[in-house]
Parts: sequence; C-alpha cells; structure tokens
Amino acid sequence: MTRTPRWVGVCLQIVAWFSLVSALAGMVGLTVGGGMGLPGEWLEGSVFDSYFWPGVILGVVVGGGQVLALAAQYRRLALAPGLHAAAGLVMMIWIFVEIAVMLVWSPLHGIYFVAGLVQVVLAVLALGAWPRPFLTRA
Repeated sequence: MTRTPRWVGVCLQIVAWFSLVSALAGMVGLTVGGGMGLPGEWLEGSVFDSYFWPGVILGVVVGGGQVLALAAQYRRLALAPGLHAAAGLVMMIWIFVEIAVMLVWSPLHGIYFVAGLVQVVLAVLALGAWPRPFLTRA
C-alpha cells in the first residue's frame, strides 16, 4: 500500500476547514442574522417559510460532515479519506439542492461546489487512486 503524500492531507485540511467555517458562518447568518438579507421570495414554493431551518441544516449536515472528516484525519483514522469524500459530496449536493429550490445562482454556489469537488478528488487520491500514464499497458 502506498503512503498518501503529505500535500494531499494538507490540502484536505485546508478545503475542509474552509467548508466548515463557511457552513458555520452561513448557519449563524441564516439563523441569528435573519437570513443575511436574502429575499424571502427565494423560498417560495419550498417547504421553508424562513431561512432559519435551512441555516440549521447547513450547519449541522454540511458543517457536521466536515467536522467528522477533520476529526478522523487529526486522529489518523483509516476512515478519514472516506469521510472527506462524503463531506465533499454533501457539499456538492447541498449546492445542487439549494439552486434547485431557490432557482437562483450566485458565484458563491460555484465556489462551494468546486470546493466540494476538490475535496472529493483529494479524498479519492488519498484512498490510493493515483493516476498512471494513460497509454501504458496493464
């Protein structure tokens, strides 16, 4: 089994911390901050009548996934790369669902979707899926 290069672990930590801090800031802004000035019309047709519960879900689900991945990585648990992959997927799904519910797109959606995608790719590399030359024979 090959050892994961240090830079992969460092990059996973950076992306996970970025996503965690963003999710917690979003949770505070949506719950305590009264929706951060987002128009209430964006929630029309959804099951939510305010931004409170989406904020709670953002903090608990998206942020919680990042906390689990970081805790496993700091404890050097073997399941850390899998948790990072799951946390990145949760981030991408959150963004996809948010766009589908609100029918609004912001450059922030692109940034957070890419953050989730980068986390998944790094996690897959940490799991051992290293690229090989494409034209070599097996």
